[in-house]
Amino acid sequence: MASAGWQHPYVNIFKHVKVEEWRKSAKAGDVSSYMDKTLKCPVFRIKGPVPTNSYILVPKNTEHSLGLTGHYFYLLFRPTPGKYFMVHLDVAVEEGQVVRISFSNMFKEFRSTATWLQFPFLCGAAKDSVYENTSRSARHGLVGPAPTSVRWTCLMMDLRFTLSVYLNRRYSHLKSIRLCANMVVKNMFTSDLLLDPGVSFREAKQRGLSSSQGTGPIPREMSFPVPKGSSWEDLYDHIKFPSEGTKLPFDSIQKDDLKPKARSSSNERSPVTDECHFAKISRSVQDRVSLSQQITIPKLPPRNQTAVVSSMLKLSMLSSQPKDWPCLDDGLRPDSTHFSSQRVSSRPRRGTDDGGIHLYVHPEDALSVHGEESEDEVVCTTESHPVSLPSFKESKQQKLLPDPILRLSRIIGFGGATTRHVLWTKAGDAAVYPCHAIIVSMKILSNEQRFFIGHTDKISALTFNGNTTLLASAQSGNNSMVRVWNYNQGTCLTMFRGHAHSLCCLSFSYGGGILCGVGKDGHNKTMVVVWNTMNVSKGGDVTIITKAHTDVDITTMKVAFFDDTRMVSCGRENIRLWRVRNGTLRSCPVNLGEYHSLDFTDVTFEEGISSDQHIDDRTLFACTRSGHIFEIDYSRVAVKNVRRLLPGPQQHADRREKPTFNTGPGVAINSISVSPSFCATGSEDGFLRLWTLDFSAVILEAEHEGAVSKVMVSFDGLQVLAATSTGNLGFLDVSSRGYNTLMRSHADTVLGFSVDGIRRHLTTASADGTIRVWNMDSLHQLYDFVSEDNPCSVAFHPHEQTFSCGFSSGTVRVFDISSAKLLAEHKQHRGEVIGLTFSSDGEFMFSADSEGSLALYTASEEDHSVTRVACNVVARGTERAPDALAVSSDSSRLAFVGPSSYIVTIADARSLDELLHVDVSILDVESPQLDSALKVCFSPASAELLLITTSAHKILWLSTKTGRLLRQVSKVHQHPCSSLAVSEDSRFLLTSGHNAVKVWDYNMTHHVNSQMFIGHSEPIRQVRFTPDQLGVVSVGDAIFLWDFLADPVECLTDSSSQFKASPSSPLAADTEVNRAQLSNGMPRQTAPLPSSQHQLDASAMDPVIQGGLGFLSVCEDDPAKPVQTTGPSQSSDSRPAVSFLKVTNLDSFSPLNAHHMDTMELSQNKPVRPDCYKHYIPHLKTSSLDQSIAAPQPQDEGIKLKAVIGYNGNGRGNMVWSPDQGLFAYSCGCVVVVEHLHTGTQRHLQGHSKEISCLAISNDAQTMASAAGGPNSRSLIYIWDVQAGTCRSTVSYHKGAVQSLAFSRDDLFFLSVGDFSDSGLALWRTENFQLLSTVNMSGPIHEAAFSPSAASQMACVGSHGVYFCLIHTHASNADIKVQRVSAPSEVGDVELTALCYHMDSFLLTSSNQGHVCAWDISKQSCFMIWKADDGEIGVLLCRGNRLLTGSNTHWLRLWEVEAVQGLSETKVVVEQEIMLDGTMVSAAFDTSMDMGIVGTTAGTLWYINWSDNSSIRLVSGHRSKVNDVVFSSDEHHFATCSEDGSVRVWSTSSYELVVQFQVINQACGCLCWSPSSSGDSSSIAAGYGDGTLRIFRLASTDMEMKLHPHYVAVTAVTYSASGHVILSAGKNGLVAVSSSISGATIRVIRDHKGATINSVQCVNEQCKKFGLEGNEMFLAAGADRRVSVWATDWSKEKCDLLDWLSFPAPSNSADDSLPPSLAAFYPADHSLLVYTGYGVEKELSFYSLAKKQIIKKISLTHWATCISLSSKSRLLAVGSRERVLKLIKSTSGKFQDFLQHSDSLQTCRFSPSGMLLFSAAYNEVLLWEVPGL
Repeated sequence: MASAGWQHPYVNIFKHVKVEEWRKSAKAGDVSSYMDKTLKCPVFRIKGPVPTNSYILVPKNTEHSLGLTGHYFYLLFRPTPGKYFMVHLDVAVEEGQVVRISFSNMFKEFRSTATWLQFPFLCGAAKDSVYENTSRSARHGLVGPAPTSVRWTCLMMDLRFTLSVYLNRRYSHLKSIRLCANMVVKNMFTSDLLLDPGVSFREAKQRGLSSSQGTGPIPREMSFPVPKGSSWEDLYDHIKFPSEGTKLPFDSIQKDDLKPKARSSSNERSPVTDECHFAKISRSVQDRVSLSQQITIPKLPPRNQTAVVSSMLKLSMLSSQPKDWPCLDDGLRPDSTHFSSQRVSSRPRRGTDDGGIHLYVHPEDALSVHGEESEDEVVCTTESHPVSLPSFKESKQQKLLPDPILRLSRIIGFGGATTRHVLWTKAGDAAVYPCHAIIVSMKILSNEQRFFIGHTDKISALTFNGNTTLLASAQSGNNSMVRVWNYNQGTCLTMFRGHAHSLCCLSFSYGGGILCGVGKDGHNKTMVVVWNTMNVSKGGDVTIITKAHTDVDITTMKVAFFDDTRMVSCGRENIRLWRVRNGTLRSCPVNLGEYHSLDFTDVTFEEGISSDQHIDDRTLFACTRSGHIFEIDYSRVAVKNVRRLLPGPQQHADRREKPTFNTGPGVAINSISVSPSFCATGSEDGFLRLWTLDFSAVILEAEHEGAVSKVMVSFDGLQVLAATSTGNLGFLDVSSRGYNTLMRSHADTVLGFSVDGIRRHLTTASADGTIRVWNMDSLHQLYDFVSEDNPCSVAFHPHEQTFSCGFSSGTVRVFDISSAKLLAEHKQHRGEVIGLTFSSDGEFMFSADSEGSLALYTASEEDHSVTRVACNVVARGTERAPDALAVSSDSSRLAFVGPSSYIVTIADARSLDELLHVDVSILDVESPQLDSALKVCFSPASAELLLITTSAHKILWLSTKTGRLLRQVSKVHQHPCSSLAVSEDSRFLLTSGHNAVKVWDYNMTHHVNSQMFIGHSEPIRQVRFTPDQLGVVSVGDAIFLWDFLADPVECLTDSSSQFKASPSSPLAADTEVNRAQLSNGMPRQTAPLPSSQHQLDASAMDPVIQGGLGFLSVCEDDPAKPVQTTGPSQSSDSRPAVSFLKVTNLDSFSPLNAHHMDTMELSQNKPVRPDCYKHYIPHLKTSSLDQSIAAPQPQDEGIKLKAVIGYNGNGRGNMVWSPDQGLFAYSCGCVVVVEHLHTGTQRHLQGHSKEISCLAISNDAQTMASAAGGPNSRSLIYIWDVQAGTCRSTVSYHKGAVQSLAFSRDDLFFLSVGDFSDSGLALWRTENFQLLSTVNMSGPIHEAAFSPSAASQMACVGSHGVYFCLIHTHASNADIKVQRVSAPSEVGDVELTALCYHMDSFLLTSSNQGHVCAWDISKQSCFMIWKADDGEIGVLLCRGNRLLTGSNTHWLRLWEVEAVQGLSETKVVVEQEIMLDGTMVSAAFDTSMDMGIVGTTAGTLWYINWSDNSSIRLVSGHRSKVNDVVFSSDEHHFATCSEDGSVRVWSTSSYELVVQFQVINQACGCLCWSPSSSGDSSSIAAGYGDGTLRIFRLASTDMEMKLHPHYVAVTAVTYSASGHVILSAGKNGLVAVSSSISGATIRVIRDHKGATINSVQCVNEQCKKFGLEGNEMFLAAGADRRVSVWATDWSKEKCDLLDWLSFPAPSNSADDSLPPSLAAFYPADHSLLVYTGYGVEKELSFYSLAKKQIIKKISLTHWATCISLSSKSRLLAVGSRERVLKLIKSTSGKFQDFLQHSDSLQTCRFSPSGMLLFSAAYNEVLLWEVPGL
């Protein structure tokens, strides 16, 4: 092709071909030219009913070519409103082919073949139009005709990038263009520049944008006119493909919804280069299928790409403060700070900061608020994580660090102003509820909480929009502020005032464009306001559409989900329908007739109505306090039906009858919610009831401790949320009939608390009259003590499982928690107990009352006998409760305020003898008023220091020996200090005042010594550090648990310390271990990570605490009881024999929650995993390994492993390749696969029983090592003889998993590295694999490597830096000298993640922040640093002067590194780069770095060839759980489906991937082949989690049909034997019969409703012998152990029940999840049915349909999770949770066990011929040959 220089900077295509002459171009159909009023220039209009019949073609002759080489194609056009259009681009590639790229709004989803790419085009809309609002809430909904407000659009398509990513082709030139109707087009052009149509030439010049940078403004002849004062973005659309935003679907073309980013400055990388980094596939579109014949090959930039040059700076030249970090008052980096839309502008600017107020929304997105002491003037900022000042040395002198030092972690509480507002999320995985002034979102499975903080008073109303992306909330009080939140991001979008006061109700429209609120105006009259919230997501304002005043009472008001302009309300004596019309809100009452005087409590719309139903053809449901339920005809505004809920007669003392709908006094119904299947009601009698829709029967009911104030059915109808007026929140699982309590809370103010640090229990006393014990990890309530006497203060014994409680009557009682027993009761006090505490040694207990009395008890005795009582020694009054007493840490001193409020007394703790009186009123002689003491607290460091807070808002430090004032701090709080505490290391001070918590530097050495945190809506009663010093607890309106993020005490040794270790001489002391321990024996070696939960090292605990750990696995709560349909079961009363006291052992925990609690408690005592992906963590197993099974001898095996499908991307360094010897091996599960790259044949090294973490190969490729292990057991390292394929030896040392393996250069030594749970090195001799030496490191190690030149040298990197190691050998032992050097301060607090040697003398390391550091080995110092990636680098390889880096940003980069001479400045150049499909976890390259293999977390192994720019997918597997595996009938192919929504079809002969069908954000649970699975008719039916079925045709790689027969997840699917229909089963037990031709649902079988269907199977069988007509049979097996068998003839639409089987089972333990119920027809005789499931025995049952009885049973050793029956040799395969695959001969019962999987088996499947067998466990898929038994 001729030189393309003439095409620079761009080519005007219409001008180039002189389109108006139509000589080089062609037109067809209705093509005309006219003058466009908007652009003020002539344009071409293309229109026609069929888009392909009207077009403009360039060039005219299709044999010719445009030859345009610019890789950016620009099209200036406007789609015709209400019409379809299409564009075809024919592009030539360097391989000689022509590829067509098409985009159209006719395409529903992306499609791909080898020569054609089809992209759906989503038309944009005018700003602020209804179409734009709709597209924001549901982007997939606008695939179709262009909206009426569609605008002129500048479309840019990167042709080179598109071809590279989707087809792995290199772009050559643009050949031809076809513009089809219907559209208006101005022009089109190509260019190599990335041009911005919104930038004028003047702006480009000011910004320094030029063509030399690859960017610039659009040419004037191509630009759109912009009137003066207008913005280009407000008039036109700019669409880039691929998009720079990460929130748009990458396989569709649409308008970028993100706000314009700041453009690059001249010193940044070119936008042309950066463009590829931002183009990623988004997951925001829910229902889109991506199909391709081969998996997408990633982009390979050309080898001659402009290199990226970074200067290597000397260490001394690196600045600790980057130049682009401006100095901010709050020390925040500008790129991580986003100011919210609500800013208080009146905040004064100050030169210095005196502290700040902090508010944390949740651990990932913390909301930090800095401001003055006044809590009213604040500025909100959002931080992604706690940040520090740029200069550490400078900031250390200025303010308290870290900033923030507290982070709100969890809240125990629910309610406040209301318990009537609780919400489900759309996915049903979280509940949203108010807790006083904070909104809490809690995951129902993990109990993880997220907070929405910003309200200043208690929350009175909550509402979601239809897809739960927008959340609106209102607060009570006179300032009825309304806030609108982005729920997913947790940010406040806007806030505004709604009513004068008492805003009680909010309701969003389904789309979120309308918000309705009900409250009171200034005259206390009911007011309804309707707001326009359509633009709130874009930062727009909320405007009032209309408002109305009314005299009627309104309790509830809701916007109709089908029409934003319609509402319905109810209240006392009325139900009204509302409508907004012409800006006016009007209403009409429902004619209630004789029921006009009733008090209505709730109203809701009928659910499950088809979309084509008339808008007025709806039914309303309303409920009343008198027990009535109304059905109201919406169109006639009249009552259709009235029913009344009545209490049943009490026929038995211990049995309650069902409620009825007769006459008499009714049960008040507080809430009602309707689903398509049932109606839920919550009533005053404490019952949640599920009714049939005709209210003829109660389906389920659950009894609560208080009145049910709110019920809400989840969107999928499977769960019902219930809230009670007593502060309890839980949900009923409809399918399992189990009830799960999410949150319990006090019903009134929490007065005091105490923490049991050993068992992590928290006890609280509340004004509601209860004492409760909580688990601090799970937030579950363990015990509830109810008394007629009000508790005031509580205290845990420091060692025993007992606590004491003081009451308002003056009584002190001591309880034993383990036995729920009252140990002692004392009544010495006359007034309310205001102080109660134990001495730290547990010998004594002290109490004080409001009348001045003080009592001493002997706590070592069970009866806690009284030793002494002193009267009139404590200051009278209750204002010092609940902690009026303080005991020194050595248990020698007791301090309190008294006998007057001005005096502080210090007494002997063992006798109460007074030692010292201090009058605080005379300490400040200049004060105009007398100062009184409020709180006292000893310093933990010494009993000679006492801290006192005073009424003058001061803290005083006094000497307890002399009474001398040592120092003081003024202006502690604006309100009196209510609580005071000091950390055990005496570094921090904790105070509370009103509703704020402050953390202080105890020594007051900073300019700003405190940080303030708010969140409570009521005054804080008490605040304390947790005993482990990792958290803070504050109580008042609720219980707040905070993470304490302060750094630990600095190490006592420096980084130059060396240490040795040998087998004979174990490491005496780790010189880098922090010896400063807390008083309770729990050391904290590292600072708590803000992104993870704090955990403790159980191995470092003292024996007392370790003994206490035995209690962690013991839970006092009973398993969850099933919800009864006929009333509650009898419950035993476990109360002690005390008349006044009732003790309740809670039984509301679900099995999952109880298990989670135990796990969390134990995990608190484990080391913390480093914050980097490089560190290996085993896949979470759901199985338990059965060690008792005996594997058969290899020669006797009934099945033999033939192939392993996939690669374990969860491993680290678990792939090896030796190019010289041709060895290629990798791991999948617990199998090592040795593969021949040319033939594809596999050998399998078997022996491990757990997931393999890493591999290593010796330099001569004769020996290979593999390691496998878990967190709770020792790892086992296998040493393999590669040639023989046998195990030479096994060794074991590490307690946890093995992180890294390495052989020395001479193969004399072998090194293994433990993971974070056992951070040690083990050195082995390879001759006999004898352990030579071990070293315990100071922190987690991520990777280790031997020096390539010196066998005695090695290095490793980890959390604490780089370790240089030297091996000294002597005789049969060896010593390792280790020198640790911290990471350079210039890179910050990072993890060093990978390392490699460079030219023998230098070491290169990488970090989790993307840095690469070069170290001089001889000097053990870093001399060069550069930023090589934006993410964590986990792969680092060096060969000569070429360096390879791989990171979690998916970029693999090849660097050219110049030879390093001395410490001179050097440059590195990016030679090539490639983006893969996941994070890199393993890599191996040849000596020249030209070719190699890379493994990713996506389960893919890539062959990379840098020399010819090629990449080949060698091995591919599923990343997530594989749910099903099926063979085609001809066995040429098999298909798999996964939780990630993918359906993959593989070749059985080559195990290669043939085609993949991908559905975004939907799990695929099951699939089946059509009966005719050969040729063009072969298709696959797949069932998904959203209830849809998709039919894929293999010949066309296309989705043939999409069906939606279910509203819940599809659990089983099969074709009928004839293929005429498809049978699918849902999680709710419904079986749908759908036509395979039309997709229509023919029949729904409801017999199994309520029980999940586990298996469905169809067979050909004449049914006359069973007495029924039919030529086929099918069965369905449900989780309720019922199997139905049906006789069918689908051609005659016959389907009759043939048999119904129920298998008995004992009552199950709620702690165990039941095995599935599985059934299948016996292949040799279809009149036999094989069943297994939960029952009396573990067995297989053979049932005869002819004899109607079980004729045979085969016992099993484990519960079955999957079964498959072979058509050959009468074999059965059975999988279990114990990882055992059992092969059984059905005739004799002979069996063999196989243990090749690392997790529980979820599926096994014989091929139709019975010659092959598949088994799958998590993402491991194994293919077996079946010789037979």
